[in-house]
Amino acid sequence: MDLTWLSPILLVPAVAGCLYALTAALLAGRFAAGAVPRLGTDEGRPSVTILKPLCGLEPNLYGNLETFCRQDYAGPVQIVFGVQSAGDPAIGIVRRLEAAFPRLRIDLVIDARQHGSNRKVSNLINMSDAVAHDVIVLADSDMVVHADYLERVVAELSAPGVSGVTCLYHGVPANRGVFAQLSALAIDVQFLPNVVMGTALGLAKPCFGSTIALTARSLAEIGGFRTFKDDLADDYAIGEALRGLGGRVAIPNFTIGHTCVDTELSGLWSHELRWNRTIRNVDPAGYAGSIVTHAFPLALIASLLPGAGLAALTVAALALACRIVLSMRLERAFGIGPHPYWLLPIRDILSFASFSWSFVSGAVTWKGHDYRVVADGTLIPEGGLSQDAEAPTI
Repeated sequence: MDLTWLSPILLVPAVAGCLYALTAALLAGRFAAGAVPRLGTDEGRPSVTILKPLCGLEPNLYGNLETFCRQDYAGPVQIVFGVQSAGDPAIGIVRRLEAAFPRLRIDLVIDARQHGSNRKVSNLINMSDAVAHDVIVLADSDMVVHADYLERVVAELSAPGVSGVTCLYHGVPANRGVFAQLSALAIDVQFLPNVVMGTALGLAKPCFGSTIALTARSLAEIGGFRTFKDDLADDYAIGEALRGLGGRVAIPNFTIGHTCVDTELSGLWSHELRWNRTIRNVDPAGYAGSIVTHAFPLALIASLLPGAGLAALTVAALALACRIVLSMRLERAFGIGPHPYWLLPIRDILSFASFSWSFVSGAVTWKGHDYRVVADGTLIPEGGLSQDAEAPTI
């Protein structure tokens, strides 16, 4: 079969990907240099409840949660931790935090009720009755923040026309292993610039589990967490609901850390495939168009085809160079890194493989449970899952 025609076709999106990377580098710098809302020095601070759904003893869990306990915030703060089993080892971490921060209000909800296929949202539903304050901040258990995080998030939420706040995040390898480094690279040099580009051009309206800040009133107006009990992309769905109230979901010009704990290829592949399938369901057209972000693999494939010539290898080298420029720009703009540049070719090939495979089926694995994802983004548990099963609250 004559495939000489295919190489130049693959080089078109590869070259476009090089331009995309350079544009993303420019926009990232502009985004990070944007205006920062501030609460006045004479203003009182609204009371805040931080919701932390937990599941199991994740690596670095104590250190991650501790950063939320060390907030330099002048208003009342409550942290609600939630688990769905009295035997969850994360409870021991919560008890350590209670002992380390006796002046901080920490509440623990242990409730096994399952309200839908999304276990995290079920946990949040169970935790809702413990919320004591006017501002609610959701944040995943693997996030790491600086002491001014809460102050800056609340300032964004207090700005006119804002109904919610979410945060960009960068990767923080939990160990020196290759797979943790690869996981962090996926966030820093693919996810992060893609979001900056999408929001700058008005092509994306994201909302991330890294942080979702909203008021208790807004949460009630969108129907509470129960509205999202079967959504795979619950964070995105919450953002859409908040925008439906007439305001925007603001994104501050800083990033918080996402702890990357992978120690083997299977775990890395599993959660990246879940991310890709989530994005594919949320924005199918945009996801398909993101093929241009895979410039190096496309050029590499083109170089292996008959009649490719030197042009394909040149484009592959250019794609790697643009990726390095983008990485360096992100390091400077958001104060992250430095990145292991030698892993970039491996990272790009792995990302392209996951991108391609995400179109094959809708199966995902999440927190040790297997699901199918249907066209509207709903999670269907493999083997079934009881709905609203009653269990005592402890």
